[in-house]
Amino acid sequence: MANKIHILLFYKYVNIDNPEKFMKEHLDNCNELGLKGRILVSEEGINGSVAGTIEQTEAYKKMLTSDKRFEGIQFKEDIGIMIPFRKMVIKIKKELVRFGQNVSLENTGKHLTPKEFLDVYNSGEEVIILDARNDYESKVGKFKNAITPDIKKFTEFPKVAEQLKDKKDKKIVMYCTGGIRCEKASAYMKEQGFKDVSQLSGGILTFGKEFPDTVWEGTCFVFDKRLVSNINSNSDVISNCDICDTKCDLCRNCTNPACDKMIVCCNDCKIKMMGCCSIECLNACRKKNIIRNYN
Repeated sequence: MANKIHILLFYKYVNIDNPEKFMKEHLDNCNELGLKGRILVSEEGINGSVAGTIEQTEAYKKMLTSDKRFEGIQFKEDIGIMIPFRKMVIKIKKELVRFGQNVSLENTGKHLTPKEFLDVYNSGEEVIILDARNDYESKVGKFKNAITPDIKKFTEFPKVAEQLKDKKDKKIVMYCTGGIRCEKASAYMKEQGFKDVSQLSGGILTFGKEFPDTVWEGTCFVFDKRLVSNINSNSDVISNCDICDTKCDLCRNCTNPACDKMIVCCNDCKIKMMGCCSIECLNACRKKNIIRNYN
């Protein structure tokens, strides 16, 4: 029990006048606490994940919320057996999540609590459950009956709104991993004329803590070394290995740096293909002598 690693995920859209100064001070504070993680800072706020002992993560929460700008920030918490980060990194970005569209965050969709979100399923009313994540994320896990768009990155989300343009009078409930993408995506939908747009507050991770084993299928993709996090107590695997088509939810990037495609790949195929997604990528890596030994 004492060896459990506590992992925090968090974001808040708030004005940060001097991201460079904030970044340097925040990095010093995180290093002093002995945390590892990855945090993005911009003039529009903070988005990150840190990991450590319960004492370290509790100290971090106290430190961050002592700044009035971050009062009320929602922490999504998870438990692991290893720290999913190599070191503590803080980067400055133009956007917390790259969207490429100017939207007003004063116009986001209505926030639904996990209980309210679950009630949508139990109500029997006609509603569109919309996944705001990338296709490789929804491939390993999603909410039942959700629409899972065919997009590779968040900047492609506007084409999802275009595909649903004949549904502007329908009730739409959106979700993503922690909620941050839905803030912009729901605002964009509303600005495109969608009349009834809501979003799951706290995202999949918060919902999974409160209502596991209900309406979630599979596992949840996360952007750290774990790559997936269990939502249900006995998660059924809903995805297949991209190479051999056996049941699998192990995700990895193709070894070929020119490709770097996120794939679902079982251990046998990882060894056989040296971590590559295709014969073409395997041959390219052999030519460049960048093959890894997975035996």
